[in-house]
Order: sequence, then C-alpha cells, then structure tokens
Amino acid sequence: YTTQDQTLCGSVLNIRGANTVKQIQKSYIEKHPHKIPLLFMLDVINGYRTVFPIPLAQGCSFSPEIVKEAASISAAESATDGIFVDFSPMSDLVSDCRWGRVMESFGEDPYLNSRMTRAIIHGYQGEDPKNKNKLAACMKHFAGYGSPLSGREYNTAEFSERTLFEEHMPAYETAIKEGCKLVMTSFNTVDRIPSTANKHLIKDILRNRLAFHGVVISDYSSVVELVNHGIASDHKAAAQLAMNATVDIDMCSDCYIHNLEDLVLTGQVSMQDIDNATLRVLSLKNDLGLFENPYKDADESEHKRITLSEDHRKIACKFAQESFVLLKNENDCLPLNLAQHIGFIGPYVTCKELHGCWSLQADSSDNVSIQEALDHLHANYVSAEGCPILQLDDLIYGFGDNYTADISSDELETMYQQAVELAANVSKVVLCLGEHRAQTGEGGSRVNPSLPEVQLELLRRIHTVNKNIILVLFSGRPLILTEIESYCQAILCVWFPGTEAGNAIASVLYGNAEPGGRLSMCFPRHVGQLPLSYRQLRTGRPYNPKVHKTRFVSRYQDCLNTPLYPFGFGLGYTNFDCSPIHLDRSTMTSAEIIHATVTVTNCGKRPGKQIVQMYLSDPYASVCRPERELKGFQTIVLNPDESIDVTFELTESMMKFYDINMEYQSEPGEMIVYIGFDSSCENSATFELL
Repeated sequence: YTTQDQTLCGSVLNIRGANTVKQIQKSYIEKHPHKIPLLFMLDVINGYRTVFPIPLAQGCSFSPEIVKEAASISAAESATDGIFVDFSPMSDLVSDCRWGRVMESFGEDPYLNSRMTRAIIHGYQGEDPKNKNKLAACMKHFAGYGSPLSGREYNTAEFSERTLFEEHMPAYETAIKEGCKLVMTSFNTVDRIPSTANKHLIKDILRNRLAFHGVVISDYSSVVELVNHGIASDHKAAAQLAMNATVDIDMCSDCYIHNLEDLVLTGQVSMQDIDNATLRVLSLKNDLGLFENPYKDADESEHKRITLSEDHRKIACKFAQESFVLLKNENDCLPLNLAQHIGFIGPYVTCKELHGCWSLQADSSDNVSIQEALDHLHANYVSAEGCPILQLDDLIYGFGDNYTADISSDELETMYQQAVELAANVSKVVLCLGEHRAQTGEGGSRVNPSLPEVQLELLRRIHTVNKNIILVLFSGRPLILTEIESYCQAILCVWFPGTEAGNAIASVLYGNAEPGGRLSMCFPRHVGQLPLSYRQLRTGRPYNPKVHKTRFVSRYQDCLNTPLYPFGFGLGYTNFDCSPIHLDRSTMTSAEIIHATVTVTNCGKRPGKQIVQMYLSDPYASVCRPERELKGFQTIVLNPDESIDVTFELTESMMKFYDINMEYQSEPGEMIVYIGFDSSCENSATFELL
C-alpha cells in the first residue's frame, strides 16, 4: 500500500509467520488514518503443517466428527502463525473426475457434502471465530464450480435452476446456516453470466433468499477476468459489474482500487453499495476481534509448541486410516503378515510427497514414507522403485515448481528389470503407484484420469512373474482402473493421505487398523461415462441388463452404464450381513415419523467397522427425480458373530424437492427406502406418504 495517494489495501494474501504478520500489521495500523487492521488470508485446505487426507478422502471417512477435529487442529496451527481467514471449505458438488479439483471437494453427494461442510466450519470457527485458535471460514465456490463442461478447469458450467437448487445449493446453504463468515464466487458462468458479475446469483439468491450477510470475495483475479468472459469491455466495466452484484472484495486485481471512485462519481455505482461492502468487511474484522487485538492469535512460541505435535500426528494417522478405501480383496490377500516376505515396488515406496497439491504450507520432510513405516514395524520386505511417477516425456506444471521424470529410457529399462527380478522371488508384491500430486488440484484437468503409462507397464511386467499383486493407489481423484483391476488381487485406495501417510498405510496393510473409508465419489469404468453419479435421473428407456437385449434403450454398446465401484462402496477385513428392512408403519403424514430398522451382523472372524447407509427413492413425481438419494448413514463396530439393530428415522422433510412449479415441498405417494452398504444396495421397503 502507499500513503501518498491514500490508496490503502485492507487485506493480505499468502503472508504467514507470526512475527512477520505482527510487523506488517503494526506498521500498517501506524500509517492508517483510522487505525483499521488488515486481514491476513490464506488457503488452508486439508491441514497447515500437520496435513490430513485431501478433502475427497475426508468425505470417504463418512465421519463428520473427525473432519471437525482435523479442521480445529488446522485452525489452531494456522491462527498461531498469523492467519485470520481460511479459504475453505470447498463445498462444490463434483461428478466428473477429469476435473482436477475434485480432490478439494467432499464428493458427489449433496447430503454428505452438507454434513462435511457443517463439520469443517464448526472446526474452523468453533462457537465464535473471535475465540482463541479459531479463524473465519470462507465457503467456496458460489456457485456450481464443480460442474465445468468436459471437466476442464475454469470452463463454462451449464445446469438448470432446478439442478442448482437440488444438487449444488444444499452444501452452500448449510455453510451459510452454520455461520460461515465469507463466501467466494466461482470462476464459471451460471445461466451464462459469470458468477462474479451475476447479480441474480449473488444479490438475489445468496444475500436475499439465503440471507447471507457476510463478506463476498471474488476468486483470484475473477473480477478482471470478466473482460475475458466478454461481458466487460475493460477493468472499469468489470469493477462496475462486480460491485453492483455486491462482491465486497476484489481479490488480486486492480479493478476496484483504480475504478470504484470514478464509478461512484459518475453514478454508475452507488455510494450505498460501497458503504454496505465496507461495513461488511469492517464487521468481519470486528467479528474476529481485530480492533481489540489486531494480531489475534499470532504467537510464534505457541505455534512451535502445537505444530506437528504428537497429538496432531495421531489424529492425522487415524484420519488417514478412516479415509482409505479397500476396493478389492480377493482370497483375503490382505491383511499381510509380518512374517511374510513381501516385495514393495513402485515410486511411492520411498516418496515423501504425500500431502496433495493444495497443502502449500506442508514440508515433505515432515511426512512419513511407506519405507520408513515398514522399517519401524520391522517388516520382512525388500523394495525397488520400478519406475518414476511420470512419463519420461511429461512436463507437469505445479504451484511454482515444474515436474519431469529425469531419467533416460535405458535407465527406465534397468529399473523395470530390477523390479521384475525382485517380484519373482517374493510371496506377494505390494505395488505403490499413483498420480503425481501436481497432476491434481486447480489446473489439474486430465482427459484420461488413469495411471501414467510408465506405471501401467511396470504393473503388466510384474504380473507376468507374480500374480499376488496388492495395489496401493495414490490419487487426488477416482482413476480409471478397468484394466488395472484385472491384474490385482487387492486394491487399497489411499488418495493423498498427508503427514502420517506411511504409518497409516503400513498399519492397514498389516491389519493393525481397518481400512475405514467408503467412496465419496464413484470410480468409472471408462472416461466416456463422465460425468457420472449414482444420483442419475430416470430416463424414458431405462436399461436393465437382465431384461433388455435390444439396442433401443439408454445404454452404451461397449461399456456397462454402472461405475466400476459405486458411491458408498468399500470393503473391510471382515464380512457383514444386513437383514431385510422392518418399517414400524406403512403410511405416514407430514407430521409423522417412520422408523426403518435393519439388523447388521458381523459374519467374519475379526472385529470390524461398517457404514450403514440409507437411501430414498420417489418413483413418481411432478418432475423427474434421481433414482435414489442418500439421506442418512451410521457407523457401527461389531465383534465376530455380534449383531446390532440400526434404526433410521424417515421424516417428510427428507422427501422434499423442487416440484414442477419450483416450490420446495413433498408430494404424496409411494416411497422406497433402501438400507445397505453402498448406493447400489437392493435391500428395500416401500411406504406411502399421505
């Protein structure tokens, strides 16, 4: 900022460090004519220095409790380092894994997304963001950012108003109801109007309909990008559009700072809008207690004391275990036995870059590799790198750094041969493969979200000498595993697990902990199925493979319609049985409740965890409805041969939707409830809403 022309900024991005923040804040306030403190804002997505699993993996935990706990830890480590505002959570709904930013979402389901959004906001803000070691949460990106056409970053989004309110809005609305202090606009268009200039979206829907009274901030340079969108002729016109849409803060462009004064003087922007925006920003600073304490919780000694503490690492390890999804386990290939002679092969055996692309404050030296964890367990193993993570000719642009595979083709062939020789002389092979973390996240769209070919070739070669392959899969998105799955006896999806990655993976592989996750986003069979979600609408010619032998139904000729692994799916190290559903009544009015009960039994030989899921279906309505929708889940832990009754309450509010007149209400008629262990379960019962 400068004082010569009285141009004073009100916030700072990407500055951290308690002492640095204090120095900047002190200097700024001394020079400010009204002594108004700065905001210090940062992206803290899935942990600060203690890094937790990526948000998509957090969704797989189906545990709002641990999401809240991790967010509280993130807030404390951030706040003590001088951060006041966190640009999280990303509450966008996702259904296309080509889009790199699916890693930052909680997944494909509105209900799960809403539950996790609520939990993370309470973790960040607590009862009051003014309290010690809390900060202000910023929900993003409003609205519909998770549905870019073709899965391409920053691309146009096309959806109806009904889709906006039915699918995207629930998590956004939850954030607002739970007191989220800021909302960030999205880069995409809504109804062909960029969100940052969309007066109907921001003013009519967000502020008036949803009653959001907090700060709206643009995403990075999205105000000036209105020129590229073709709806603003220059920076001045862009500033006018965004301010008239009630966007309070222009992040990282000069549109507001150079043009708002003239726009007010010429009557193109009202002084009342400027006053309202100013009051909202001042209110945020007041809500954080900055006028009484402009440094809030910035404290270098406290930051050092709590950051990466043993307690924080324990939670990070537990969270990672609960996010891992066991996709396949033929012949009880897992868990391993410490006495078995195992070959650990792949570039992720020794890799410490395990924290995901958005963990900008992370230091990979803090992370635990798989090899380090195996040594700590005294496992009987041998290892080989096998190949690099990336293709030899790949150049991946990261967040400041670029990545390549810096070896020759001759060196690669030697690595392959060493790995194959090792694999031929062990009982089982654990292949540790996956995307590079820079292939995911913002700007990480991929037309073919699969393993790099260099890793696929390693898998194929290993399979020629040893069929007992366990794949430990690292990724920031669901990958296409159709070929890969055929080579593997077991597949453990670990996403990007964070600081305690190695310890969590080793503990699950060797059976000291359960793989506790269930998919928050389905795995497609083929990229041609995308976007893909279990919540698909009914069609006039539905395909039933048991009945239809004709071409004139809604199907692919060369691929099944269904995903390879559905939403909610995940295995454990024991087996569970679910009884038929018992309803305590067959009809209900809007004022009544039906109790739906199943008996779940652990049929295996070891204790285990199961996530029991309830879905509802409305077969006949005034508009086409999803085939089913998640409406509840419960986590249970049972010993062998132990049973428990699991009961869900069915209420009329669960059956509401936007009807043919865009009224949010339920309609009388037959309803179907499904209870089971994933979104494809067929255990059902019917009742009637009167």
